[in-house]
Amino acid sequence: MGKTPCRDRMVAGVRADVGMEVADHVETAHVQVTTTVDEQTAARDLARSAVEARLAACGQVTSRIRSIYRWNGEVVEADEWMVTFKTTAARFAALAEHVRERHPYEVPEIVATPIVDGDPAYLAWIATETNSV
Repeated sequence: MGKTPCRDRMVAGVRADVGMEVADHVETAHVQVTTTVDEQTAARDLARSAVEARLAACGQVTSRIRSIYRWNGEVVEADEWMVTFKTTAARFAALAEHVRERHPYEVPEIVATPIVDGDPAYLAWIATETNSV
């Protein structure tokens, strides 16, 4: 199957098992970054400090969630608050460092998920608000 343009990226091929198009290479300018912390105030402070530092355009604090994970050889259950940041790929490393420096966990969750498409005005807003000018 030949390549077909999809906005500013090229998408090629079809996965035979599910009939989905898959990307050979997708470059993204925007990412959504998540982390979890053990206290609501810590989540709010982390979101606010990242936005104030222009490392994220937005930091959303999700209500209490229940996490189940393996730590130090044991299965642990804990209440946590998730923070979801919207930022640019170019600002990810600085945001990750900001989160790492302020995070209460020894090994914090810092996961970036590409935003492969979105409302152009919203994506432009993310870029504007994370510009360190």
